Amino acid sequence: MSIVERIKAIGPGAMVAAAFIGPGTVTTASVTGARFGYALIWTIAFSVIATIVLQEMSARLGLVTREGLGEALRERFDNPLPQFVSIALVVSAIGIGTAAYEAGNILGGAAGLATITGVSQTVWGPLMGLIAGVLLWTGNYKLIERALIGLVAIMGVSFLIDAILIGPDVGAIMGGFVPRVPDGSAFVITGLIGTTVVGYNLFLHASSVQERWSSVEDLGECRTDTVLSIVVGGFITLAILTTAAAAFPVGTNIEDVGTMAQQLEPLVGTHAKIFFSIGLFAAGFTSATTAPLAGAYATAGALGWERDLTSTRFRAVWGTILLVGVVFSALGTSPVQAILFAQVANGILLPIIALFLIYVMNDRTTLGDYVNTTPQNVLGGVVTVVVVWLGLRTLLSIAGVI
Repeated sequence: MSIVERIKAIGPGAMVAAAFIGPGTVTTASVTGARFGYALIWTIAFSVIATIVLQEMSARLGLVTREGLGEALRERFDNPLPQFVSIALVVSAIGIGTAAYEAGNILGGAAGLATITGVSQTVWGPLMGLIAGVLLWTGNYKLIERALIGLVAIMGVSFLIDAILIGPDVGAIMGGFVPRVPDGSAFVITGLIGTTVVGYNLFLHASSVQERWSSVEDLGECRTDTVLSIVVGGFITLAILTTAAAAFPVGTNIEDVGTMAQQLEPLVGTHAKIFFSIGLFAAGFTSATTAPLAGAYATAGALGWERDLTSTRFRAVWGTILLVGVVFSALGTSPVQAILFAQVANGILLPIIALFLIYVMNDRTTLGDYVNTTPQNVLGGVVTVVVVWLGLRTLLSIAGVI
């Protein structure tokens, strides 16, 4: 496959990258770079590999079986009780979870525009929500995909230019790929991995590949799309972390990513502030669009509804998620209790989904020759152990134990 053909293959994978590089990732990467310098770059590398492993399985499941992950999860349980529990977990963790995070996505993107224009983010937030709603309402998958690919490109260029302007230490960057855990870094390590390996992206990917490709013969293109897109997403995260690492002395605390662009200005000039703000806007808008879409795919699949982008129930799900974000962004507040609930639900769901993925990807009656190979199972097992650890840390952290 030529380079041009590989670029043309990019699609659903770019939507996954657009979803995980949101304001949460920008914040976490910025905080990590400012506090620990280049020491935790290895965490990004691990996160990229882990995401590729799980997303490839999810995409392969969708392409081979023509089922979304929600349908697969519901149909594998004959007993009503586990079926009900699985549906409840999906709807709560993905549906309510994406609604809880939506305000942060919109406010993050609005903060970038506010820095550039001087207009309040409480004005930009609802406007962003409206534009995202119009884009989703078209029900045109190709249009949505192209818009998100374009924004990922803008985001990548913006953060890369910032990293170049700031002049990071290349030697220190290379040293950051050597795993080490500085004192007090466990929490941000958990955050970096947790903002990249995202549960709702598994639902988004399994469904979106069916919109893009119609045959299992396209699996090669699908894998190319997955790997390239997620690696690009990892480089964007790396650019954000290295920008913060180069700009601030180790140990600096960044409380609000919306102010980081302003903090960069006296260090490297107005251009750095503008590029960072553009990148933050693109990160917020792409996540504000993909989160409702993922929530709708997951909820519709789990409940056995039609996964048609133009159906009334599908639109009702993403519309509700988007409306929650718009309302809270207009108020300028974040639904803290809902986010705490979403963290708990996602902390429980992600390990379950990872285990379920490995289980179903070894079902030869469903997948035939496309079942997992031994190396894929080993990699999946390692990733699952890590996400179980992340889930436990999330629960213990919220419970106040750690």
